[in-house]
Amino acid sequence: MGGDKTIFMILVFAAVFTAGQAAIGLMTTAKERRKLTQRLKVADKVDGISALVIELRKQRGLTASGERAGRLQWLSNLIVASGLPYDQKKWLTYVGAVALIAGIGAFALTHALLAVPVGALLGGAALPVFYLKFAAGRRGKALGFQLPQALEIIVRSLEAGHPVPTAIALVGREMSDPVGSEFGMAADEIAYGATLAQAVERMSERCQHPDIDLFAATVRLQERAGGNLTGLLKLNAATVRERHKMRLKIKAASAEGRASAMILTSAPFVAFGLINVTNPHFYGDVWHVGMVRYGLIGLLGWLGVGNLVMRKMIDMRL
Repeated sequence: MGGDKTIFMILVFAAVFTAGQAAIGLMTTAKERRKLTQRLKVADKVDGISALVIELRKQRGLTASGERAGRLQWLSNLIVASGLPYDQKKWLTYVGAVALIAGIGAFALTHALLAVPVGALLGGAALPVFYLKFAAGRRGKALGFQLPQALEIIVRSLEAGHPVPTAIALVGREMSDPVGSEFGMAADEIAYGATLAQAVERMSERCQHPDIDLFAATVRLQERAGGNLTGLLKLNAATVRERHKMRLKIKAASAEGRASAMILTSAPFVAFGLINVTNPHFYGDVWHVGMVRYGLIGLLGWLGVGNLVMRKMIDMRL
């Protein structure tokens, strides 16, 4: 009797586990399909390849001709590299809301009017820039991971007898973002009238990733000097995969330093915030003293110097 009950419980557990795996698989597939069809959704809303190319460029923060918009160069590069859909009015609304919340939060923590503009400036300027950097870094990692697979798809398509534009368009249809959208835009630009080298060069400018730069250099080399593009892309895919492995090794080697930097940087701010919440008079009674303000400013500067030193120690580039 006890054995039958055990077998029944095992079967129930197996059924629940299988159902959970199936549900996770369906949700993952649906998510990947939504990512895959983002560019196709834009294509459904516009008529013609020219309108599609212009709309995709605008969503990346570019002008209709594919140039950077009239902003600071580093900010334009960051917006384009992040891959986030660019809507100036919506973004300004978000920045204003973050600045307002940060200003109110700074006043609630310090009970000083001087902290309001400082908090608003940090919230309205620093936080969006940090978020763009985070999004660009995450997108760059995904590009480096997906690029070898994309190159292998191109190689197999070329070996099957397809022309290069068709092989690039195949990557745009079959692979998910971000590499799918980038190759899809390149395929649309080729259909719009650009050459292969021009389309790949623009993709390199948008992505700002060393592996994409290597791919663009390979295409330029083959176009100018000739040769077997299939063989060059095979070698390119192997090189990119080895570089990705080396980046992972570097990340593992510098993990301890990065963790120490995050802990040592966040600890003073966490302590300052907790002290102000639990005992507002701890700093409030001496906040007007000049020595205290200058001391805190000096500590912030020293903390910044320490972060720069730690970043220099763990910043290993390939």
